[in-house]
Amino acid sequence: MSQQVLVGTRASALALTQTGHVADALAAAGGLAVETVRVRTEGDRVRASLATLGGTGVFVTALRDALLDGRCDVAVHSLKDLPTGPADGLVVAAVPPRADPRDALCARDGLTLATLPAGARVGTGSPRRAAQLRAARPDLDVVDIRGNVGTRLGRVRGLDGTTVATGRHVGPQAPHPGVATDAPRGDLDAVVLAAAGLARLGRLDAVTELFEADVLAPAPGQGALAVEVRAADAADDTPLAAALRALDHAPTRRAVVAERAVLARLEAGCAAPIGAWGRLDATGALTLDAVVAAVDGSRVVRLGTHGPAPDDAAADALGRRLAEDLLAAGAADLAPLGTTR
Repeated sequence: MSQQVLVGTRASALALTQTGHVADALAAAGGLAVETVRVRTEGDRVRASLATLGGTGVFVTALRDALLDGRCDVAVHSLKDLPTGPADGLVVAAVPPRADPRDALCARDGLTLATLPAGARVGTGSPRRAAQLRAARPDLDVVDIRGNVGTRLGRVRGLDGTTVATGRHVGPQAPHPGVATDAPRGDLDAVVLAAAGLARLGRLDAVTELFEADVLAPAPGQGALAVEVRAADAADDTPLAAALRALDHAPTRRAVVAERAVLARLEAGCAAPIGAWGRLDATGALTLDAVVAAVDGSRVVRLGTHGPAPDDAAADALGRRLAEDLLAAGAADLAPLGTTR
């Protein structure tokens, strides 16, 4: 008889799509009977900006509570949303292969960052994106926004906010829980979203420019998923544990471990204006780039490093060394970081 596995997810179209791909992979790898459980998080209930909500963990806590109290056996997170500290009794047992980590501009009339007119209104809910946009184009009006992908695209003049997932039909995206159904439409010239989310929802047609990391460095973990379980379940000799091991992708895991080590050493969360991007090559060497920006975009520190990363511990050490270099270059003067350790 197949092992029954309950997979917890947020209820947004993007979360359901991401979770669906993980559930299908687990079922295929372990012969599991997989069922999806929807969990509403604080980030779904509250309309305030992510920065004022505290950023890190706002989409995570309710899913972790559901794991710990047995309402689900697996939780699927966007890895960039996970706090860097450990969660008692839980482990990230698998990090599947990463999608494109870059940010994407979705603008009216095919405009790019260079061709947006002065004063153009560009929406994002990310302080990291906002700071780097202001650094690149201080003449833009960067607007704080919330909402699901469809809601955000609908705020750009001429873009359709309807979202249909690839591979797993989700259909028109329902309003994000906690976001008013009368959200403005067509009031922005562009929005910036994660390319990975747009790809998973089949909306790459809306992209007018993909940003390279030297313009807009992605969030640590962006494009990657974290599959979290109870620690005991990951250690057991069960079909679920075996399926999780099969799903884990070592090059992606080591890259995101290094990126998140930068955040951990800087004691910063996903609401901080910090970007990082790691890439593991065929020899096991890791290239890691990171940026810390002033919130108003007036100053930016960008640094990179390269070194062997044969395991997670080495990747973590590489990220922490780069964070020390950022601090030495004045990063703590640009952003509110906790760096007393």
